[in-house]
Amino acid sequence: MHTEYQDYNLFFSFVDKFSPVDFKGIDPMDPLVVELDQMLEKSNQFFYVGDILQMKFHYVSKQCFNMLGIEPAELSPYHFFEATHPDDMQRHTLGRAKLFKMAHNLYTQEKGTSLLSVNLKLRNFRGEYSEILIQLYLYYSEIPYKSVFVIKVHTNIEGLKRNKKGIHFYEGTDMKLFRYPDKELLQIGNPLSDREIEIVRLIEAGLSTEQIAEKLFLSPYTINTHRGNILEKTGKTHISDVIYYLTEKGLI
Repeated sequence: MHTEYQDYNLFFSFVDKFSPVDFKGIDPMDPLVVELDQMLEKSNQFFYVGDILQMKFHYVSKQCFNMLGIEPAELSPYHFFEATHPDDMQRHTLGRAKLFKMAHNLYTQEKGTSLLSVNLKLRNFRGEYSEILIQLYLYYSEIPYKSVFVIKVHTNIEGLKRNKKGIHFYEGTDMKLFRYPDKELLQIGNPLSDREIEIVRLIEAGLSTEQIAEKLFLSPYTINTHRGNILEKTGKTHISDVIYYLTEKGLI
């Protein structure tokens, strides 16, 4: 998909150029802004730069309206919750908690960068839900003032080739992963298939092997085979450990 329009270095160039003036007075016809807008339009993305600690948006790209139906000047944190599909609300809430924890750590250290990325279903301007990859690049800076800032990129990934692992999650410092999404990137974070995730959720809900088999129209033997595979893939000894691990990662 338009590989010539996927240079994430443009985001850093944008921050380097406009953070000294606190992102004020940005000319929409500035060559860098124009180049960014072209990239975002071609790649079906929008981004913003904000202050995590103050929950303040410094700059929101105009593609925000095409993806969320919200004018850039009107965007608020509330809109992301309101647009999230109910099935993904728990993962959204967990991700948000992790985001603030990561920001707090960077602020305390007064240095560093971190990356958080997750896919969620968000409602678009037509009122339809689309699969969106959300990438948050956090960085500590004293320009334009001392705080933790974020470059947040939203990418519509409906048309990307992916495997059956529908849930993506990454939390860490490998900044090579802050790039336009591909199949390899989207596989990160979830070692289980959609079916295995479904079985873990049913176990968490208190269903027995026999009840899960009946619900999924499978044999108890097949369910037990899945349980063994789940433990092997996650490197855990007990299903309760798997449930804790996946909950902590925001995967269930």
